Amino acid sequence: MSKVFIAFQDNEESRPVIEAILADNPEATAVHSPGLVKIDAPGRMVIRRATIEELVGRPFDLQQIQVNLVTLSGNVDEDDDELSLSWLG
Repeated sequence: MSKVFIAFQDNEESRPVIEAILADNPEATAVHSPGLVKIDAPGRMVIRRATIEELVGRPFDLQQIQVNLVTLSGNVDEDDDELSLSWLG
């Protein structure tokens, strides 16, 4: 099974997004580098708007993650409520 990953700038805006990803994807692991956090997961990863909203205590538009997004790997499926990365097949 191939891994998917997503990486963000390591800053205050990204921290609740990273925390939400790790909460919603128990098999995911985060690797911290200077200025960057890369999250790997086997096969599939999901980013849920509702989880981020719980952490920040306000409405959150998933499009906001693109401001601090560095790179990602996997097939992207996105709607207003979640973004998922996966490998098909």
